[in-house]
Amino acid sequence: MRLDKLLAHTGYGTRKEVKQIITNGWVDINGQTVKKVGFQVDIENDVVTVDGQVVQYQKYHYYIMNKPEGIISATEDHYHETVIDWLGPDYAHLDLFPVGRLDIDTTGLLLLTNNGQLAHQLLSPKREVPKRYFAVVNGIVEEKDIDKFAKGLDLGDFVTQPSQLTILNVDEAKNQSRIEVVIHEGKFHQVKRMCEKINCEVIQLQRLSMGPLILPDDLPIGEFRPLNEDEWTLLEDFGIE
Repeated sequence: MRLDKLLAHTGYGTRKEVKQIITNGWVDINGQTVKKVGFQVDIENDVVTVDGQVVQYQKYHYYIMNKPEGIISATEDHYHETVIDWLGPDYAHLDLFPVGRLDIDTTGLLLLTNNGQLAHQLLSPKREVPKRYFAVVNGIVEEKDIDKFAKGLDLGDFVTQPSQLTILNVDEAKNQSRIEVVIHEGKFHQVKRMCEKINCEVIQLQRLSMGPLILPDDLPIGEFRPLNEDEWTLLEDFGIE
């Protein structure tokens, strides 16, 4: 990898800024000062230091977020704050993107990475990766609706794959139900549209899990952190590489 690209990807600044760092003679490779911006670094074997500090290169990064309302699952947008904006400028050099989408008013688990292959594996329809949601809806969800979800709902433009509906609580006085839904695809507004099909309106929606990843109880809404070893092991056991 080019030296300037390596330093930019590890957070030492923009290409212009790292060029100045290099030409000023602040970079050593294996103990030798290198001032050539395009010097090719063996990232597996070379030891690169900036002003005496060892540069730690990591190819892929994985963060789990408890997405809040009001931000969109995109890398950039002209009108709304994105989950990447929410991370802040300290993470810009990682080139992260969200794996799948949550609506602007949907909260919960969101995986952010720069590993496109992993994202494809989690999102591929062939993998049928389960996604579990908690919802509060206006309307009374009935036992017969469980069978409808299990058989698949015709939403007009497509028929959903069989899904699992669990009724947690029904409040007839408020005309509200609390439910969990597990789907194995992720079409636009899918859970909301499925609920509309049984004459219910989603007023609160939260993603609780995606594949083997579960929203941590101790991760406050709006917070994010790197995946821990246990979570990465769960991904590997699930067959994600």
